[in-house]
Amino acid sequence: MPSIPIRQKKPTSHTADHDRPALLLAWYDRHRRRLPWRALPGERADAYRVWLSEIMLQQTGVKTVGPYFEKFLGRWPDVAAMAQASLDDVLRMWAGLGYYSRARNLHACAVAVLRDHGGVFPDSEEGLRALPGIGPYTASAIAAIAFDRHTMPVDGNIERVVSRLYAVEEPLPQVKPRIQQLAATLLDDARAGDEKSRAGDSAQALMDLGASICTPKKPACALCPLNEDCLARARGDQDTFPRKAPKKSGALRRGAAFVVTRGEELLVRSRAEKGLLGSMTEVPGSDWLAGQDDEAARAQAPTLNGVARWHRKAGVVTHVFTHFPLELVIYTAQVAAGTRAPKGMRWVPIATLADEALPNVMRKAIAHGLGL
Repeated sequence: MPSIPIRQKKPTSHTADHDRPALLLAWYDRHRRRLPWRALPGERADAYRVWLSEIMLQQTGVKTVGPYFEKFLGRWPDVAAMAQASLDDVLRMWAGLGYYSRARNLHACAVAVLRDHGGVFPDSEEGLRALPGIGPYTASAIAAIAFDRHTMPVDGNIERVVSRLYAVEEPLPQVKPRIQQLAATLLDDARAGDEKSRAGDSAQALMDLGASICTPKKPACALCPLNEDCLARARGDQDTFPRKAPKKSGALRRGAAFVVTRGEELLVRSRAEKGLLGSMTEVPGSDWLAGQDDEAARAQAPTLNGVARWHRKAGVVTHVFTHFPLELVIYTAQVAAGTRAPKGMRWVPIATLADEALPNVMRKAIAHGLGL
């Protein structure tokens, strides 16, 4: 006798679509996170703080960003102060946060806000998107959180919540537009300009829900205010969302870094303004190429009086960028006092390296070369 397929019963929704935003906001009012850039209940959000935090939080976690945010705020309390700072100072303060194009855009945006808007951020998505370094997500986040515009920014936390709530089967990143549409249904119904509008709180509620309850692994579904409607939870496969397309990793690149000392000084240079790690400080080095051999990399060493041969340090320095892994062979040399730096390079005291805008890969190379 042929078996009869058993149809899975769809979960009964206990909550109308229009009630979800209210449930979400009620949960947020009880459980909202206290974050240094977030306004207290009843207070108006400061656009400068929202902007600064959103730029820092791109591809970086809350715990890492916290101390940097406080440091930046202490040094530059408003956008005008940052606009009047030098790019070098901003890059130095940013060192360690990674993705350094964000720091360059941060400074350029501050300059534009002061120059073109009198130090006041535009209050619309369109106006915000015209600023350097502000894309669709960041414009939406600032518009919603700082100005209560009726828009829903979708970060990784919100993608996870929405993809589970609606059991979105299509993989990221192709499905982003659909997730954006579904996330917008969770906005507070009040429109921009209405005194009761809580668009910013709706967005932050979803962010907090994803960060504390709807976590990537072992979500605490029993505590979720939307659990009765969650399709993925009803199916029991919530851990598998969001679906993701296979990640492509770039080919390994190889290169050399040259750590040269002159007494208590180190030879450094600044990278080109545009491109990877633009304007950051580095020790001289070779190109980073897939399949590059040691001889070709060593041939790109700087020319210095008194350096007849380079000492190769044992081992390699490894670093993983977003699109490729890197291996650096480290060569060292010492030169006499008074040796001039090659064109485009400079000597800096080793004792003040912490003040240089050194990316993490260069900190690793220098530490390996100096035996720190």
